Amino acid sequence: MHHESGRWGYLESDELHQRRLDDSLQLHERAENVGIAFHAVEIDDRNTRLHIDVDGRIELYDFSERHELMVRTSNAICITCTRKDGNYYEATLQIRSAGRKLEDSELMELRTSLDAHLASMEPDPMFFITKEGAVVGGWDITLGSKSLARSWARHMIQRWGGQTKETNSVVGQKDGVDVTRLTLLYRKPGYDIGDVLRWRDALWIVQSWQKDGAVLISMERNEKTGASWRDLEKGNVLCRFVDQIEIDVLNRDSSVAEFMDPNDFKMKSVRLPHDDDGQQNKLRIGWVTDEWFAIPRIRNTDEGV
Repeated sequence: MHHESGRWGYLESDELHQRRLDDSLQLHERAENVGIAFHAVEIDDRNTRLHIDVDGRIELYDFSERHELMVRTSNAICITCTRKDGNYYEATLQIRSAGRKLEDSELMELRTSLDAHLASMEPDPMFFITKEGAVVGGWDITLGSKSLARSWARHMIQRWGGQTKETNSVVGQKDGVDVTRLTLLYRKPGYDIGDVLRWRDALWIVQSWQKDGAVLISMERNEKTGASWRDLEKGNVLCRFVDQIEIDVLNRDSSVAEFMDPNDFKMKSVRLPHDDDGQQNKLRIGWVTDEWFAIPRIRNTDEGV
């Protein structure tokens, strides 16, 4: 990065040289129709020679001049590197799960979402990672920005649901103002969109997230309900979405479909889901309580269900 106009940023060579030329070149106040061209010759990593051609007009006289300018670069340490090397951080984000241990694949998916989230945001020198790693039950990551921690937590809630809890601790004072650090706990639900739950003695499918919980669809009938995070703590996941499979319907009648069991390649039958239109040649099935169940489509294309 280069330090320009009081801030650090990434500049291409041509843009950097143009800015250095703009800082150095002075034009007479009566000059008109001025044209400027330059050619850069790199001498080494620190020095570049600019060949500059300037032409224009002052009153009735045309002028043309040629100049040379040396652009010299000196090393400095940006604020980001200074703070990273000093283990500076403003926020710690703790990723946990409610009711079960997060699998490695889930942790990887959650961690990868930070890279995608950063790529979608405007660059900021404070958006850096100081330290991260696996801990018992989840993942901890320290960040250089509180706003980054909060925005990433919101992103995870929108994608995977869950809850957050914030705590702030005072670590010192600067100019008479308290300096605080943020600890943000994100709890991912123990279930995901498309999972089959047993809740209140019935089978439900998680359809989508809402602010205070999840929207559920009944496995038995065309019924939808909302449930809070606290209510769902009593639910048990019987079949995860990642364990469900797509099967080809070989035969069907008004209530039952026949298919080939992928486990033993024998013909099996399954009751059709309540949203079956009689035309589907494929069904999504899941192994629930020792038998195959056909699972209604929740038609959430954003989640791939």
